[in-house]
Amino acid sequence: MKTEPTDYNFRPKDAVIGMQFLFVAFGALVLVPILTGLNPNVALFTAGIGTLAFQLITKGNIPPIFLASSFAFIAPISFGVKEWGIPATMSGLIAAGLFYVALSFLVRVFGKGFIHKLLPPVVVGPVIMSIGLILSNIAVDMAIGKATNTPQSAALFVSLITLAAVLFTSILGKGMFKLIPILVGIIVGYVTAYGYDLYHAGSEGYVNLVDFSKIQSAAWFSIPAFTTPTLHWDAIIYILPIAIAPAVEHIGDMLAISNVTKKDYLEKPGLHKTLLGDGVATILASAVGGPPNTTYSEVTGAVTVTNAYNPAIMTWAAIAAITLAFVGKLGAALSTIPVPVMGGIMLLLFGIIT
Repeated sequence: MKTEPTDYNFRPKDAVIGMQFLFVAFGALVLVPILTGLNPNVALFTAGIGTLAFQLITKGNIPPIFLASSFAFIAPISFGVKEWGIPATMSGLIAAGLFYVALSFLVRVFGKGFIHKLLPPVVVGPVIMSIGLILSNIAVDMAIGKATNTPQSAALFVSLITLAAVLFTSILGKGMFKLIPILVGIIVGYVTAYGYDLYHAGSEGYVNLVDFSKIQSAAWFSIPAFTTPTLHWDAIIYILPIAIAPAVEHIGDMLAISNVTKKDYLEKPGLHKTLLGDGVATILASAVGGPPNTTYSEVTGAVTVTNAYNPAIMTWAAIAAITLAFVGKLGAALSTIPVPVMGGIMLLLFGIIT
């Protein structure tokens, strides 16, 4: 029987393309746990597990998409971790996943038009704006060094170069580079911070922006620092409303991948199944201490550029993410990214959200 480019066809030769797609998602994937105090290795693991769960639920007509850490939850996770701790915050994120599951059943009963009536732009818009406004102070504090007592001149120098790198790549980048502005920004900012350290080496009282000691002491193989959730009603009430925005974003991503592949995934497997897959992926992630999952638009962009429509490629991306989750030195390396680098990226991201 003739196979279509969008049919699921698991082949070893697609492993390299799967790694390429993970590379596209990597910057955003690890940025969320770094900013919120969660573990990047756990986020890698839950992105992989979440993507595989999504594929299992949408089996029969699997969209070629990758699920990973959601930006929309950065503010509530950051507040929750600081106020109640990671285990309690996870209970709120599980509730968000259950919200998606409930939406999926409502869509199945009342049709996909129901969600637009339930969540019109007049409801979703203010929610999205509030996310950016809440985060603005955090972003500024990180960018100017206030969050870590870094000298303001050093922090501003690094954060502004990082911000410029992201903007330059977003506007002028070509091909795959245009899809990874966050990763480019992190790399440029990291190198800038290290260069700043070298320039000021030996200066009295100077504290390095980059500390490699964590990498040296970390093991190559390490079990990710999983966390068991604890029920906390305040966390649930605080986080649950934020789930509205990603639910609407999910529909947009499904429309985008449908347009790219010329297959209507809102009809088959159906919006109810893709929402269910997203919800289950978020529940699984939160159950072990990871950030909630969402569909990644940048990976959809990579699918467009490469014309790689085979959903099994995302299976390889998920396998690669799970494998990297157990590399202890990777998590240690990610933890050395200077806070001003993250602040520079946040200034752009949450200015856009607002």
